[in-house]
Amino acid sequence: MRQNFVGMVIGNAMQKTVKVKVVREKMHPIVLKSIRSHKNYLAHDENELCKLGDVVRIEACRPLSKRKSFTVAEIVRSAKA
Repeated sequence: MRQNFVGMVIGNAMQKTVKVKVVREKMHPIVLKSIRSHKNYLAHDENELCKLGDVVRIEACRPLSKRKSFTVAEIVRSAKA
C-alpha cells in the first residue's frame, strides 16, 4: 500500500505541480496537549485541476524530480469559489 496524506493546496504557480500543506496533530508526552505541526510537499498535478484552497489526497510515487515524489490522487473538497 502506498503512503498517502490529505492536505490543502497552498501553491499552484508551477506547471503541473502543486504545493500541499499536510498538518499533523500529536499529543505532547508530558504536558498532554495536542501539538500541531505541518510539512509542505510538492505533488504532481498532470491536468492542472487543483486550485488554491482545495483539499487533496496525495499518494507516493517514483521520484519525478529532486523534490517531487507525490502525485495528486483525488480532490477531496474543492475550494469555496
